[in-house]
Amino acid sequence: MNRQFFWRSMTVGILLAVIGLSIVIQIINIQTGEEADSIRNMASAYAYRRLTLFPPRGEIYDRKGRQLAGNRLVYEVGVDIPFVREPASIALAVSVYLGLDYNQIYTSLTQPEADVVYLLIQRQVPLEKAAPLLQLLEAYRTQSNPKYNLSGLRLTPSLQRSYPEKELGFNVIGFVSGDGRGYFGVEEKYNDLLAGQTLEAVIPEDPRRIDEIPQPPKGASLILTLDRDLQSAIEKILFEALRETGAENGTIVLMDPRNGEILALASTPTLDLNRFWEYDNLFHKGGEFNRAIGMPYEPGSVFKILTMAAGLDTGKIRPETVYLDTGAIQVSGMVIRNWDKQAWGPQDMIGCLQHSLNTCLTWVALEIGPQAFYQYMQNFGIGHLTGVDIAGEAPGRLKLPGDRDWYPVELATNSFGQGVSVTPIQMLAAVSAVANDGKMVVPHVLYATIKNGHQYETVHTYSGSPISVQTARTLSQMLAISLEQEASPALVPGYRVAGKTGTAQIPPYEMTLGQTNASFIGWGPLDQPRVMAYIWLEKPTSSIWGSETAAPVFSKAMQTAFLLLDIPPDAVRYQVAGQ
Repeated sequence: MNRQFFWRSMTVGILLAVIGLSIVIQIINIQTGEEADSIRNMASAYAYRRLTLFPPRGEIYDRKGRQLAGNRLVYEVGVDIPFVREPASIALAVSVYLGLDYNQIYTSLTQPEADVVYLLIQRQVPLEKAAPLLQLLEAYRTQSNPKYNLSGLRLTPSLQRSYPEKELGFNVIGFVSGDGRGYFGVEEKYNDLLAGQTLEAVIPEDPRRIDEIPQPPKGASLILTLDRDLQSAIEKILFEALRETGAENGTIVLMDPRNGEILALASTPTLDLNRFWEYDNLFHKGGEFNRAIGMPYEPGSVFKILTMAAGLDTGKIRPETVYLDTGAIQVSGMVIRNWDKQAWGPQDMIGCLQHSLNTCLTWVALEIGPQAFYQYMQNFGIGHLTGVDIAGEAPGRLKLPGDRDWYPVELATNSFGQGVSVTPIQMLAAVSAVANDGKMVVPHVLYATIKNGHQYETVHTYSGSPISVQTARTLSQMLAISLEQEASPALVPGYRVAGKTGTAQIPPYEMTLGQTNASFIGWGPLDQPRVMAYIWLEKPTSSIWGSETAAPVFSKAMQTAFLLLDIPPDAVRYQVAGQ
């Protein structure tokens, strides 16, 4: 009986051992055999993970619908280390198609660092470069006996910001860095609109169930006021001006004085937005990215427009008011002289503008008085942000009576644009009151927003009326006559224009002798202003005078703008109007 029980026990034990061994073998086979991948794929079909989904970023277009910023498909190539079966196959594939070192990749796969479960191979691989790898992966997944085992290789698609026009309009557009955030320009100013709303979702791991992944709504797209053709032409004019004058840098801004729409904006140096990482090599501080809004400077005689406007508006002077210029005027113990150190004798106010007499404008400011003068300057927005919708605007500085660093003589120096700092966009906004019947516009680059299939146009606004309609029209005529009487190189054939040159010393004055900022601001056609332009050339070497450097650039820019915007010459418009 005991012997029989022993053999029965042994038989049962052996049978259980065989069954257990078979189970272990099968488990090992499942984990390492040919069916392992298919079983894991079946398991992944029922696996989910939580993920933050980012919507496609909205595009940016010019006013005629031509794309300035968009998105392109790129891939992140990486490897899930625990799923790798043939590291040599993966290393070979990525070395051949991505141009990477085979040995380095193979070593990283076979000898990964501690706790590394995902190895990043390369980010932002364009579709054309990733296509062969995608084809290999598809063959591995669909063929029963694939040539290479690419288990663990992952190609994750994403959208990368793309700028088809490269440098064109770079300082208005800005860029999106690798972290997906906009920097500078409208990319930063309207980042939240462009980026859209992220979506938290639980998604299936199985790539065959991609249709189940929810798609977050796309970010809003922007239509800018820029005209692509005009922007390109103005950039070429600026580069030519730098070559001809030897200036270190330059800026040209074109704006519609009726509504504040910026038609073109160019400044140097330039940056290919697709290579945004080169920013640090070109710019030393943020304001240099867009000098038109971020680099305040002493503007010089273009500021005389505002002083003359205040004098006319207060009634202290009239166009025919005569000033006897002796070449010098004393203010608070300081002697103010003209740019050429000469005396020009009796001059009406048009003559004061034509010859750009510092002494005359100082006298006008003294007639106005400091309280009224500085109130007018503040009403013109000097020392304040314009509200332009481009990231990085600087306010400049207007010292006021009562400030610790203000001195009475600064009433004189401020009257002709020294001792006060402005940006080109600030001057355009201020002087728009003269070109636009006393109403000062808010400069802007957003023409319309496209969201959820609907277009929402921007409503332009005014920031105030610092002078009367009569003052604006009178001063416009005075400025036009002053250009015509001196046969200025700023004149535009076929069109009457108004404007003023500026030549400013660069502080600290004793250290920058012979160096100036040359500028010109003007608008036209005179009777129906459609385009206003600001030219700024930094430290020109061919001549220090704005009348010889910036004025000719204004003429070229306006001729180009009138042509591309289809604005007929005065004679044609008068004929059509029956005048």
